[in-house]
Amino acid sequence: MPTDVLPRAQHDKLANAIRTLAMDAVEKAKSGHPGMPMGTADIATVLFSRFMKFDAAHPTWPDRDRFVLSAGHGSMLVYALLYLTGAPEMTLDEIKNFRQLGSKTPGHPENFITKGVETTTGPLGQGIATAVGMALAEKMLAAEFGRKAVDHYTYVIASDGDLMEGISQEAIAMAGHWKLNKLIVLFDDNDISIDGPLSIADSVDQVKRFQAAGWRAERVDGHDPEAIGAAIERAQKSGKPSLIACKTVIGYGAPKKAGTSKAHGEPLGADELKAAKEKLGISPEPFAVAPDVLEAWRKIGARGAAARKTWESLFGTLPPKKQAEFNRRLTHERPAKLAKALAAHKKALLATPQHIATRKSSELAIEAIVPAMPEFLAGSADLTGSNNTKAKSAVAFSAKNPKGRYIHYGIREHGMAAAMNGIALHGGFAPNGATFLVFTDYCRPAMRLSALMGTGVVYVMTHDSIGLGEDGPTHQPVEHVAALRAMPNMRVFRPCDAVEVAECWELALNRIDGPTTLALTRQNLAQLRTEVKANRSAAGAYELFKAEGGKAQVTLFATGSEVEVAVGARKLLAEKGIIARVVSVPSLDLFLEQSAEIRETVIGDAPVKVAIEAGVRMGWDAVIGHDGIFVGMTGFGASAPYKELYKHFGITPEATAEAILARIG
Repeated sequence: MPTDVLPRAQHDKLANAIRTLAMDAVEKAKSGHPGMPMGTADIATVLFSRFMKFDAAHPTWPDRDRFVLSAGHGSMLVYALLYLTGAPEMTLDEIKNFRQLGSKTPGHPENFITKGVETTTGPLGQGIATAVGMALAEKMLAAEFGRKAVDHYTYVIASDGDLMEGISQEAIAMAGHWKLNKLIVLFDDNDISIDGPLSIADSVDQVKRFQAAGWRAERVDGHDPEAIGAAIERAQKSGKPSLIACKTVIGYGAPKKAGTSKAHGEPLGADELKAAKEKLGISPEPFAVAPDVLEAWRKIGARGAAARKTWESLFGTLPPKKQAEFNRRLTHERPAKLAKALAAHKKALLATPQHIATRKSSELAIEAIVPAMPEFLAGSADLTGSNNTKAKSAVAFSAKNPKGRYIHYGIREHGMAAAMNGIALHGGFAPNGATFLVFTDYCRPAMRLSALMGTGVVYVMTHDSIGLGEDGPTHQPVEHVAALRAMPNMRVFRPCDAVEVAECWELALNRIDGPTTLALTRQNLAQLRTEVKANRSAAGAYELFKAEGGKAQVTLFATGSEVEVAVGARKLLAEKGIIARVVSVPSLDLFLEQSAEIRETVIGDAPVKVAIEAGVRMGWDAVIGHDGIFVGMTGFGASAPYKELYKHFGITPEATAEAILARIG
C-alpha cells in the first residue's frame, strides 16, 4: 500500500539530493549523463518514498518490488537511490568513484557488479523488455505458490530511446497480450535525444501506441509529485500493464542546459553546475547531502524491513515442502530427479537407437526432463512445430492460464530472448526459447546480455546449417555458430546424435552462471554413441572412434551432422590403408577452455588434422592449426534438397577423403 504524500518542500529536498549526487559524480568523472537523473528525480522520489516495496539492507529478498532503470545511461539515478536509501555496499566513496575502474558505479548499471541493480541495462530497449520477463515470472510464480509467497510489482523508468528501439514494440505487445498488470512503466517523456529535439526523428504518440498494445496509458506532469503518485495508484488498480508518460525537463534545474541535448551526455561544467545548485537551493559543496535529508532517505530504505518480515511470517505459514520447493527454485538448485531422468533416457536410447534429427532428439530429451523439473519453462518464437520444444504434457501459458508452462512468444525473437533474461533474473524458472539458428541475429543483443550477466538461459536453435535444404541461403546459417562461439561466456553445443543431445541438455540445465545455445539439425542423423557411462560432451570434445591397426595418420574433428561425414571418411581412408581417428566436438568453445593436457590428449599427434563443419572455418585453427584441412563453407548456401547441397559444397566423406589423400600424397 502507498504511504502518505510528502509535503512538497520535503519532497523537493529529497529529489534534489538525487540531483546533486548525479551532477557532482558526472562532473568529477568528466563523463556521464546528468540530465536524465536530474529530470527523473521527482519520479524516483515519489516511487521510492511512497510505493516501492524494498529493504535496502536486504536487496535480494524474494518478494521485493523490482526496479529496472531501462534508461541505463542515467545510471547515477540508481546509484544515488542506493546510497541514499542505505544499501550497504553503496558508499559515498563509490559515488565519488563513478565510472572509475573497480568501482561499484560503472557507466551503465551492471547487476553482477552492484547489489541492488536488478539487471544490466544500457543498450536501449533491453531494460523494458527484460522487465516484461520479470513481470511474467511474478505472474506465473504467484499462480503456482500463491500470493503469500509472491506479490510484487515490476517498475521501470524508460526513456524516449528505449521506446524508439524496435525491441520495445515486441516487449509491450507481449506484456499487453499477457495482461501483466503488475508491470508499471514510468516514461521519462522529455522530448530530447543526443542529436537534439526528439521531433527531428520521431513523432509517435507513445500513449496511443501503448494503448493499442493493450496497456493502460496516461500522461502526467513529471515534476508534480501528487500527479505522479495518483497515476501510480491508478496503475496499481488496473487489470492491464501501465504506462505513465511523465512530462519532464532533462537537466531540470540547470539554467542554460535544461531542456536541451547539452544536458544529456556530458558534464554540466563548473559554471552551469554552480548555477544549477543555486537555482535549486542546493549546497555548493560537492556531494553534500544535508543530514536531515539523508536521515529521511535512510528511513525510506529501512521502512521495507517491516514488509520483508511480514512476508517472512506469511511465507512461514506455507507447508514446509512448498517452502523448500520455493527456496530451491529461487536459488536455481536443480532437482535430484533431473539427473536420474536423463540417465534413464540415455539408457533407453542405447536400447532403442534413434535415426532422427537432433531437433527431434531434443524433443525426446524434453519429454524426459519435464516430469522431473517443474521449473522448466519452454517456448518458441512461433516455430513450435519446427523447433520441437513443446512437451506433450505442456500447457500453454496465457493471461487466463498463468499456470501454463509453455510460452508462445510470437514472431518476436529479440523480445523472447530479453524476456528470458528477465525470467532467469527474477528466479523460479529455468527458461529456454527457440527459433531457427539463423535468427540468432535477431536475438543477439539480448543473448550478449545473457552472457555478460551470466543468466542460465538456454537457446534452442534449430535448422543449424545448409542441411535445412530448400529454404535456401536466407535461412541457412553459415557464420552463426562461429559468431556465437566468439561471444565470451556463451556456450555453444552442436550435438551429433540423440545421446549427445541428452548430454548437452544436461550440461545446459546445470549451468546457472551463463547461457547455452543448442544448435540442432532439421535432417535425420544416425545414433553413433554406444555408451553412456559418463557425460562425454562435458569436455567439449572426445575421441568417438579410435585409430585401428596402428598409429593414427589422420584425426578427423567434426560437429553435429558432420560427425557422420567424418565417420564415412574414416571408412574410405581405411580402404586406402590410411589410419584415422574421429573426434566429436559437440562444443568447440568448451573444449578450448579445458587444460592444455586435456586438449593435447584429445587433439593427438596425427600429422594430418581435419575439421569438418557445415559452416565457416573461423575458430578451428586452434585445433587443426593454420595448415590443417577444413571441410566446410566459404560462402552462403543455396536452395536445394540437403543431400544435393552437401555434395555441391563438397562436405561429403568422398570429398574429405580426397582432400586428405591429396595432402598425404
